[in-house]
Amino acid sequence: MAATPGDRRTPAKRSGRPSRPARSGPGAAGRPERKRAERDRAATVARVRADERHRSRLTGRAAILVLVLAVLAVSYASSLRAYLQQRHQIDDLETLIEEKESAIDELQRETDRRKDPAFVMQEARKLGYVLPGETPFVVVDANGDPLTDAELDDPSSSGDDEAPAWYDGVWSSVKVAGDPPTEIPPPPQKRIVGSED
Repeated sequence: MAATPGDRRTPAKRSGRPSRPARSGPGAAGRPERKRAERDRAATVARVRADERHRSRLTGRAAILVLVLAVLAVSYASSLRAYLQQRHQIDDLETLIEEKESAIDELQRETDRRKDPAFVMQEARKLGYVLPGETPFVVVDANGDPLTDAELDDPSSSGDDEAPAWYDGVWSSVKVAGDPPTEIPPPPQKRIVGSED
């Protein structure tokens, strides 16, 4: 077996101290090594516990993973927001297109109707035009102003001169027969042609 530097003992020269005699026996050589090993173990345990207390539960790899996931979430959120805004804009434009197409269809029907000769004749009559050989008539009110179609079609605008019912005429005749008038109306001022007077 080779000798290690710790195993060899060289006599030390100390001034003023008496030298100790070397110990001999089974436990004499192992005690300082055991104490040193226990101290090293205790120091290692204390260092590991201190490292555990100071070390975060979040490792470097986990922090990078969380950071990457956060960046992805932000980029996807902005993309999703843009997609939803564009989808809403597309829906609005599709609604506008449907409205415009229905307006175009209505105008096409109006154009087709104006190509019909019967419709053109009806519109011309509303404006007062007549065909050659026809006699136009204009209905006027009491002031001589022409009446419009709305006034002619409205029954409330017509006069309140309703003919009396037949039984009202019979009853008034019965009243006159029972109580004849006492005054006789004067004769007419003008002579009636064909009379003998």
